[in-house]
Amino acid sequence: MAGELVKLLSELKEQEALNFVEKALAEGVDPMELLGDARDGMNIVGQKFATEEYFIPDLVFSGEVLKGIVKILEPHLKKDEKTERLGKVVIGTAAGDIHDIGKDLVVFMLDVNGFEVHDLGIDVPAQKFVDTIKETGSKVVGLSGFLTLAFQSMKDTVDAITEAGLRDDLKIMIGGGQIDEQVRSYTGADAYGKDAMEAVKLAKGWIGGR
Repeated sequence: MAGELVKLLSELKEQEALNFVEKALAEGVDPMELLGDARDGMNIVGQKFATEEYFIPDLVFSGEVLKGIVKILEPHLKKDEKTERLGKVVIGTAAGDIHDIGKDLVVFMLDVNGFEVHDLGIDVPAQKFVDTIKETGSKVVGLSGFLTLAFQSMKDTVDAITEAGLRDDLKIMIGGGQIDEQVRSYTGADAYGKDAMEAVKLAKGWIGGR
């Protein structure tokens, strides 16, 4: 059974993947394990996109499959979670980028782990982040980007937050298919996460552990 969901999702087999998740849950498989397999499957989709085996429509479709899987898993993941909110996180895909697959998974995992998440969506201008930080008083911001052009938008957003006088009390994490330490340094963010669980770990370390 191990790895089957990874294969089904990476091959964009929607109904087979959804059926597999239902069956696995009925057999007592840990929903977190299934979520991890879904993440791994999405990583393969991302790799296939990078090598031009898959294209934008495939990427969008894989995101729809992922949302279907998450919808099935959600009640099982939330069952044992605390109801109180640990803190506020503002998150969005940087200006110029319309990919939301990874972001949506991060939003979901932050929510499941007790954070109040303000999801700004895709192609978010820097000023929108600044305004929302002021409105919510959030101490953590997440910037998502799949395309390399998003790196400059991320830097511009961090700069705008700094210019608005909000940077000192704020932690910024970035994430996306091609993000690494070099990109983090360039943008001025505090950390980057390779996946949704890393984002949760960062947020908990910054505000969840208080």
